[in-house]
Amino acid sequence: MLVLGIDPGVATTGYGIVRSDGDTLEPVAYGVITTPAGSKLPVRLGSLYEQLLTLIDTYHPAEACVEELFFARNARTALSVGHARGVILLALANAGLPTSEYAPLQVKKAITGYGRASKEQMQRMVRLLLELESIPRPDDAADALAVAICHVHSSSMMARLAANRQAGGS
Repeated sequence: MLVLGIDPGVATTGYGIVRSDGDTLEPVAYGVITTPAGSKLPVRLGSLYEQLLTLIDTYHPAEACVEELFFARNARTALSVGHARGVILLALANAGLPTSEYAPLQVKKAITGYGRASKEQMQRMVRLLLELESIPRPDDAADALAVAICHVHSSSMMARLAANRQAGGS
């Protein structure tokens, strides 16, 4: 299964594509989508949309996942990220990708086992889980890979529970 993880933002949106074959995880691609600095919001959002569709067309992921909005103290920042999330969700829907959303605490718990893990702990675990030589950079790419790993773990667990129910387990 090929999963596209996304860490949304207007200026910089992180993406991470992970392949899962049962118990193994393989990083396929990761990086950031940037939008033209100094441009008006509609132009930046349009650029984000187009670049995301190009990424989807290039890699053909089977599923996508997006980090939910973390409530920031700065309302303007939160609103801006909310706009980006809306455009991202629209692009994923228009591409026909099944999409899941995960709260930052869920991602941290899935990756480190602790919902209040630091950014550094998260990045080290992403590096270890994907057997990378170094921590993925920039931070937005590492965060997107973490969301993708979280989704792989979550969907694997859900599949096992469904199989158990079908087999008559409790």
